[in-house]
Amino acid sequence: MTPAPVRGDHEPTTTNGTIALVNLSARIDGLTARAQQADEAGPFTVAPQAGLVDLLTLRGHFLGRIADYEQAARLADGWVRRAPEHTAALLARARARATLHRCADAMADLDAAARLGAAPAALDAERAAILQAVGCHTEARSLLRKAAPHQSDFAMLGALAVFRAERGETTEAEHVFEEARRRCHGVSPFPLAQLDFRRGVMWMRAGDLPRARRWFEAACRRVPGYAPATGHLAEVELLLGDPRAAVARLRSLAETSDDPEYAAHLARALRAADRHQEAQAWRDQAAEQYEDLVLRHPEAYADHAADFWLTVGGDVDRGLQLALRTLVMRQTTRSYALVGRARTVGGQETLGTALPRHLAVNM
Repeated sequence: MTPAPVRGDHEPTTTNGTIALVNLSARIDGLTARAQQADEAGPFTVAPQAGLVDLLTLRGHFLGRIADYEQAARLADGWVRRAPEHTAALLARARARATLHRCADAMADLDAAARLGAAPAALDAERAAILQAVGCHTEARSLLRKAAPHQSDFAMLGALAVFRAERGETTEAEHVFEEARRRCHGVSPFPLAQLDFRRGVMWMRAGDLPRARRWFEAACRRVPGYAPATGHLAEVELLLGDPRAAVARLRSLAETSDDPEYAAHLARALRAADRHQEAQAWRDQAAEQYEDLVLRHPEAYADHAADFWLTVGGDVDRGLQLALRTLVMRQTTRSYALVGRARTVGGQETLGTALPRHLAVNM
């Protein structure tokens, strides 16, 4: 049954999401080919290639492709080595590093770009996102205010909505999310799908599963195959007692994505559906992938791996170890909540650390 579309005062019209994904891959292929030709033909220049990092990151997010994040990081690293004085290269590397949660390294690139004369407004927006990710909300809010006059209404409101959602201010955030939707005038489906996804994450963390499902469905309608939205929608269905629906949504994702989160969620859904042999195979695949990812990108995946080991992975000691490692890297509400869950599951509950499951939802 096709879910009813989201109704509101203003429902933005965007291009077809499936076609947009095809066009995105075509742009990436075209830019990659032109960059290789330019490298062979003459002196290295950053400007024509810098957008490739953002396109790879965008595709990586929508399709659940960690390989795209890694390619973006490799490209940007190479550009900075070849043109260390070029602000476009430093900004591209900062964004690539921030995607993999290498926040200190990303901040160092932004500082270097500032010394070379990069526009302060662009730096403020980038710094705000990083500070927000590590739980420095006061500093992030100050920078968001400074960057606001230099952003579109949609971008500014979207950033503010996510900021309020991260702080748990759901009532205020809901109003800002709705206003951001009204200010969406572009034709690309990607920004609006991301906004609806973040709105769903907010309600999932707040424990309102029907509202979370509504916005995850909206994001998936906008961009069919949107990996994080589909994965979270499957998790909602599982929590609402429909493991078959969760399995149906997750199977193709687990088969095509290199992010083990989908294999882990599929294992959990299969187990709930009493399909234990299938569940074990996906659990084992996720375990192997997480161990590899934590070695390569601990800042980005230690928390996800901890959640896996505390649930379907079945190794509480490993989960607690990774949760504590995450807390050392960033002292956020979700990091404390993850440690609290790990101690609770392991029978080591400590006053003030154990928080409800819905507060520890990973993005």
